[in-house]
Amino acid sequence: MINILTEPIMFLLLLINFKINTMKSILSIFTLIFIVTSLHAQLENVIVEKYYISDANDAKDIQYITNDNGDNIDTVILEEGSTTYRIYIQLKHGCKLTKVYGDANHTLNISSTANFFNHIDFGASFGKDINNTKVISKRTVALDTWLTLGLATKTNYGVMKTDDKDGSIIGKNGFLINNDPGAGIPLTIADGLDSTKVTKPLILVSSGIINKNNDDSTIFGSLKVGKQFISNDAYIGCNNGVNPASSNKVLIAQLTTKGEISFKLNVQVIDTSNSGKPINFVADTASGDYAKGNIRYKYLSYPQEKVCGCNDPNYLEYMPDRDCDNAALCIKEIIFGCMDPQACNYDPTATNNIPTLCCYPGKCADRDISLVCPDLGNKMKSKALLYPNPVNDQLTIEVTSDNDHETKIEIYNSYGRIVKIKNLGVVNGTITSLIDVSDLENGMYLVHFFIGDKDKPDSKIFIKNTH
Repeated sequence: MINILTEPIMFLLLLINFKINTMKSILSIFTLIFIVTSLHAQLENVIVEKYYISDANDAKDIQYITNDNGDNIDTVILEEGSTTYRIYIQLKHGCKLTKVYGDANHTLNISSTANFFNHIDFGASFGKDINNTKVISKRTVALDTWLTLGLATKTNYGVMKTDDKDGSIIGKNGFLINNDPGAGIPLTIADGLDSTKVTKPLILVSSGIINKNNDDSTIFGSLKVGKQFISNDAYIGCNNGVNPASSNKVLIAQLTTKGEISFKLNVQVIDTSNSGKPINFVADTASGDYAKGNIRYKYLSYPQEKVCGCNDPNYLEYMPDRDCDNAALCIKEIIFGCMDPQACNYDPTATNNIPTLCCYPGKCADRDISLVCPDLGNKMKSKALLYPNPVNDQLTIEVTSDNDHETKIEIYNSYGRIVKIKNLGVVNGTITSLIDVSDLENGMYLVHFFIGDKDKPDSKIFIKNTH
């Protein structure tokens, strides 16, 4: 019994000799085996932590928005009952997070049913720009809304409070001391800041959030308030990747709002223990997107949505990472075949090219051309057969006649010149004759079978192909 996982050469031979429909099924099974064993291996979880719930004392930290003359024109108040969330990407050991992004096919969406909170004076768009001393001394700056890759301040990584064993440096002077059980461990006990400060600068890059004037008018900036950030080109990334904690949880955002949050995230991961090739995990995939290497991971969407798709691997729309099957989304059936118009077995209906299937006159990978190019081979409706095809030295001719008929054959080269003639005599029944073609050059030849007084001879093509 052939093991298709350990005998790739034999498996390829099977693909060549089986019918295309059979081949499609085998390849689908092979693909599914790969998917089942490798899907989502690098991404283990997406965690939403309730970091803090604000109380009436926190709401007293009123921030004033002034104009160029210094006049107060507006105020920002952290509403009582606002919740601060932190979002973590948990990776397999040996993996690193390189990017959180949106692109043309995968939207980055962070939203709330109410406005997000930003500290006017000391907040920042990115956690890496939050001043450590301001977190300690400037009240609600510790609850600012921002994006990040690992860093919660300029010098501290963000960790889940349950993983924070070194105490707290925030929660003083009546602010940030609420111990609402809905937020778990109080900030006065664990502040989610790793006291092991960053000694080597972590270089993060971004696009689509800060403009060329270093202004940010999104939900992460203080220029205006807002409820949602939606982008198809924004990102924050680190070329070397981030995975600072022993728990393999990378902080990517802190969000403060009184509303209900929702998000769709797309992340890029590298597996340093394997090839180091980037792997894209997305909140949702479009039809056909899975084949491009974008793997849907349902936990990147919050709250989780049940998304159905085509679960039939015989269709281009196949999406094995969907939550349920919707057969109506299976539209274009996969057809494996030769997609080279120069091949004699070119299949214009094929959707997936198998180059090893392509058969050309004079060169057919040592296979019997009649198996893959029946119009050139011995799939005969007439009473004349020839084989093997391609042929090396001896071509076998079979002719069948129900009556006594004079029979002869003529062989023409690709220029239309007769290169051989053989009279087979009177045929009644079936006769077999060997034709020596060893002296012919490699190439395609046409054989005319003249049986009796038929107006039009039977014609067959064979390929001379000497090793």
